[in-house]
Amino acid sequence: MSDRRSHWEDVYTSKGESEVSWFEDSPETSLDLLRRAGLQPADAVIDIGGGASRLVDVLVEREQAHVSVLDLSQAALDVARARLGESAQVEWIVSDVTAFEPERMYDFWHDRAAFHFLTAEQDQAAYARVMAAALKPSGKAIIGTFAPDGPEKCSGLPVARHDMASLQQIFGPGFKGIASRRVDHTTPWGSVQRFQFSTFAKL
Repeated sequence: MSDRRSHWEDVYTSKGESEVSWFEDSPETSLDLLRRAGLQPADAVIDIGGGASRLVDVLVEREQAHVSVLDLSQAALDVARARLGESAQVEWIVSDVTAFEPERMYDFWHDRAAFHFLTAEQDQAAYARVMAAALKPSGKAIIGTFAPDGPEKCSGLPVARHDMASLQQIFGPGFKGIASRRVDHTTPWGSVQRFQFSTFAKL
């Protein structure tokens, strides 16, 4: 766990916000999937591995009632926090998601490109347990990972590529897959990464 944290601190202290492959100027896919899953202004949302992502900016701008951003890297969260300013009503959480102990429950759990870095079965199972504990009944989880034909590595680390079926097997019978989408993400330097986004409902 400490190795994961040190890796991501190194990434975010050595590279600018737009110098990482997962950077996107506007999180259109995530916003559309949240909307299609029924996000309402009064809902509580947590962004897992949100780091310096700009999803939080849009949610704050739209006056989402409660927004939390969780990341391993304090440096990553500092980038987003500085961009938004101290007046933004955001809960910033520095934690490894596999060890996260949520203090509240959420209507929506969003994860774009964090889960696929968990390649060990015990870490995947721990993630599933935390997600189940954090989501309200009928809450929704939107998980974006590299697709089965996507990259095998990212940021120098191996990844576990997924589709809805492989995620369903990990998340278990407490969740039901309700939507999936393939997305080609173009990195800041022009290469294409194939993503799979899957939406699950907590039963």
